[in-house]
Amino acid sequence: MSLLFTPAATPGTADSPTLTVVPARHPWRWVLSVAALVLAAQFVHGLVTNPGWDWPTFVGYFLERSVLLALLTTLQLTLAGAVLGFLGGVALAAMRLSHSPVLQALSWTYIWVFRSVPLIVQLLFWANLGYLYDTLQLGVPFGPGFVEVSTANLIGPFGAALLGLTLHQAAYAAEIVRSGILSVDQGQLEAAAALGIPRPRQFRRIVLPQAMRAILPSAANELINLLKSTSVVYVLAIGELFYQVQVVYGRNGRVVPLLMVATVWYVVLTALLSILQFYVERRFARGAVRTLPPTPWQRLRAGLGRAVAR
Repeated sequence: MSLLFTPAATPGTADSPTLTVVPARHPWRWVLSVAALVLAAQFVHGLVTNPGWDWPTFVGYFLERSVLLALLTTLQLTLAGAVLGFLGGVALAAMRLSHSPVLQALSWTYIWVFRSVPLIVQLLFWANLGYLYDTLQLGVPFGPGFVEVSTANLIGPFGAALLGLTLHQAAYAAEIVRSGILSVDQGQLEAAAALGIPRPRQFRRIVLPQAMRAILPSAANELINLLKSTSVVYVLAIGELFYQVQVVYGRNGRVVPLLMVATVWYVVLTALLSILQFYVERRFARGAVRTLPPTPWQRLRAGLGRAVAR
């Protein structure tokens, strides 16, 4: 909005002119908006009219039992990989932030190695661990073992996939957690120590709430990336979502509609994770902002209220 004043008379007097409020005009903004809407309409028109999308086949397989079972496997890999990966990431971040040079070096080396090697290579390596070690032993280091387990029985395709995703995720989660902790101003910890607040309470009441605000956006982004990365485990012939649609279109040749089945499911899951991220970030924003960002429902109510008021 812009205000246009007529500086002819003194405000407050009987003959002072009224102030005219003129909305700011943004012609190029309208041009770009119309162009974007036209492009979006063309894309939707192509989705509806192009028979190549084969929507009847898409509808027929979207809720098909084998696809839903594959979707369940994808969710299992994502949730287990995220929980175990972030637990490992917290431990690695603590090692990087410790005063021990040995722990710092070990943590740095782990992160460097697992961020350098592609995920698909890691998965194939863990799936073929039996070629290097026939058994794994639990016992005295460099001495006799008390428990011996065959790697063929211990690490199957699903175990190799989960192990690879977890170790890969831990390397990235470690840096996310470390950056969140480092973002907290050290002066606050010094002030808390001067007040005699114990260190566990300093971490729980001062460091953690502030660090979470920095950790959450990156962690949610990494979780969504992990969800999509589960499609890589198709190389281990695990029946996750992408592998299953490959099996189906290998039989019937309907590549595009089956790929759309997997795509739409990934979009739905990503949308749910984004909604969860919004509410978790909103919760941790309490105390940092005077007014919390409105929820979609609150925005809708406010918009309807303004429309009714007009």
